[in-house]
Formats: sequence, C-alpha cells, structure tokens
Amino acid sequence: LGAGSNVVLPARVDRPVLLMQIRGLAVAAKDQHSARLEAAAGERWHDVVRFALGQGLGGLENLALIPGTAGAAPVQNIGAYGVEIASCLESLQVFDWQAGRIEVWPREACAFGYRDSVFKRPEGRGRIILGLSLALKHARTMVADYPDIALELNRFGISSPQPIDIAEAVIRVRRRKLPDPRRVGNVGSFFKNPLITAEQADRIASSMPDLVRYQQADGRVKLAAAQLIDRGGWRGRVRGSAAVWKRQALVLVNGSGAGRADVLDLAAAIQADVAARYGVTLELEPQVL
Repeated sequence: LGAGSNVVLPARVDRPVLLMQIRGLAVAAKDQHSARLEAAAGERWHDVVRFALGQGLGGLENLALIPGTAGAAPVQNIGAYGVEIASCLESLQVFDWQAGRIEVWPREACAFGYRDSVFKRPEGRGRIILGLSLALKHARTMVADYPDIALELNRFGISSPQPIDIAEAVIRVRRRKLPDPRRVGNVGSFFKNPLITAEQADRIASSMPDLVRYQQADGRVKLAAAQLIDRGGWRGRVRGSAAVWKRQALVLVNGSGAGRADVLDLAAAIQADVAARYGVTLELEPQVL
C-alpha cells in the first residue's frame, strides 16, 4: 500500500498489508540536454514532480498534484492533461517476493496501457516496485493543449509556457475542481475515460453535438467520462452514504460514513445509467479489494 488513493478497501483486510515508505530522490546522471531522475517508491508523487521542476527538468509537470506515491504511479500508469508516466519512465527496480530477488525492468516489460500495466494483472501481482528511473529533459515540447490548461495559461497571459507554468496551471485547475482529501474523504477519479469506435462516437455525437472526443492513434476515440456522467444529472447527487463530487462528476466522495458497499453501489448505478443512455461501458479506475 502506498497512500491508498487507488484502492477501495473492505471494512476489514484479513491479510498482511505492507506500507511502502522507502525514501530517496536524486539526479543520477545528466548532461546539457537531459537527466535521469531516481525516485524511491515511498516518495510522495507530487514531491517527485516538485523535485524535477526544481532541477529545471521537464516531463512531469502535467502530472502535478496527483495523489499517491512514486511506486504506485506505474501500477496505474498515472496520467493527466495529455501525459502519462509511461512517456518518461526508463526503468523500474522491482522485488519479486516469490523468487526473493530484485530485478530491473525496462519500460517495455511493464506492458503499459491506458491506466493499466502488468502490475494490475495476475502475472504482475507478485512484484513490488521499489524505485523508478525517469528520463527527463532540460528543454522539451510542452503539452499544453488540453482545454482546461490552455484556458488557465491564457488567463495569465502565458503564450510560451515553461514546465513550471504548466505545473502551476495544473495545480490551480485540480484544486478548483477536485476535493482536498484532507477535508473530504474520496476515492478519486473513479472511472476511466472510455475508448470506443469512431462509429460509436459519431452516433453519440448526433444527439450530443458538443461531445468531447480525442482521436487515438489506433483509430478509436476517447470520450470524457465526466461529460457522460454529468449529462445524466449525477454531479452532486447523493446515493446512500456516498456522493458524486459537486464540481467534478468523475469523483466519488464520502457523504457521511460511506463504506466500500456504498461507493460500489453508487458506481454501479452510474455505470448502468451511462450504458443505457449511450451504450458505453465505464470501467473502474481504482483497484477493488
């Protein structure tokens, strides 16, 4: 367990739980163009982003303020505003507890997908991530074309953003839209953005002209799950002891004493509604134990 931000736990876990708290952050190698950043698995992810920015390194700025630990980041292949950790991960230090040995895995061995990796599948469950090697650059092309981030940069008159500008814009947007976990208990962005065929997207767009859609390299189209949920009137709605966050329809929060069953019941109701309205299946993003 890292920070617990990507799991839904039952009231009681009747097996051993290991809490990852290995610390360490360092620039292991660098030249005038790039650097390799080493991060131990127990480091808070946002601290890794801040450390990279402090070293003048780009690549992680879009992933600022994502909750959780560095070791958990590859499990989920965390991503935000057009960037995934897979884009800058070089290798992982992995402990195979069944074999009793530490291995170095290149990025290719992680089988990254959208909010997915080998560590979420049976063949990767016996491995524990101990540390990350990240390949970052002193100068890089910024990813700043996501609408929320572009609007935020425009508000401050920034036309040629640096990594720190992107990070600050991301932090402002996230703080405005998402609940502070220190004040509002929540299980984060609960659904993946669905990937569907172009034909399916066209059918939905015929009745929803403002459908948000992102063309993928393989011909499929990624939709914004939040928009589909929002159109069903779910934002701010309470069901039992769980609720949908009033400012972001992807996030499920603890209304008053919600447990695992309350959260999953609300999630199932949202999934059924979106499937009935649009024929789209929403997949859960966190892992459910």
